Amino acid sequence: TGVATMKFKSPPVNSLSLDFLTEFCISLEKLENNRACRGVIFTSAVPRIFSSGLDITEMCGKSTEHYAEFWRAVQEMWLRLYGSNMVTVAAVNGSSPAGGCLMALSCDYRIMVENPKFSIGLNEAQLGIVAPFWFKDTFVNVVGHRVAERSLQLGSLHPAPEAHKFGLVDELVPEEKLQEKAAAVMAQWLALPDHARQLTKNMMRKMVLDRLVAHREEDIQNFVTFISKESIQKSLRMYMEMLKKKK
Repeated sequence: TGVATMKFKSPPVNSLSLDFLTEFCISLEKLENNRACRGVIFTSAVPRIFSSGLDITEMCGKSTEHYAEFWRAVQEMWLRLYGSNMVTVAAVNGSSPAGGCLMALSCDYRIMVENPKFSIGLNEAQLGIVAPFWFKDTFVNVVGHRVAERSLQLGSLHPAPEAHKFGLVDELVPEEKLQEKAAAVMAQWLALPDHARQLTKNMMRKMVLDRLVAHREEDIQNFVTFISKESIQKSLRMYMEMLKKKK
């Protein structure tokens, strides 16, 4: 059919570890290089979670070299996904905070399960972390400046119905209809000539992509400096402790 499905399966919560990000980029590159593949649907094989976002253990108590390597992998994931020539559909079948939300935002179309218990958003501010400019740019391009500004400052996680109202997700469907809907949307997008769609996508997204490419090293340095601060390390350790207690 020319359509691939990529399922995230990294229990317990599909967190974006260095290994996960590396595997993701390799898989995406293989699909990009396969001329028969025109579209890809992203979904989760882990119940109730799409992806919990960046793996906090990669950002806590490690060397500056490790932080730099990790952040480069995060950038690479976004550059490849946001700039992909394929049609990309996120079939969001669970909660998707922070980096998980970024992955969904980077796709061409987002369908989410209509369960108010599932939420999505860039909630970095809640952890005392600032969402980088390219997270912000991607968010603004989807929901507009005002919604993005308020949501980012408050570190909001939006329940599915609210996310749909803001345009953060394009459609809500019952869980059992998710894959069927994703396939139908994909067919609609693939009915167009690829070159016209690809050139249009590139025109719409090029400025945002170019901005990170131009400031990539600086962005890595900013991340390393920020994440190495004792106050940030402390808040990450506290957050990890809190997660352990929840288990």
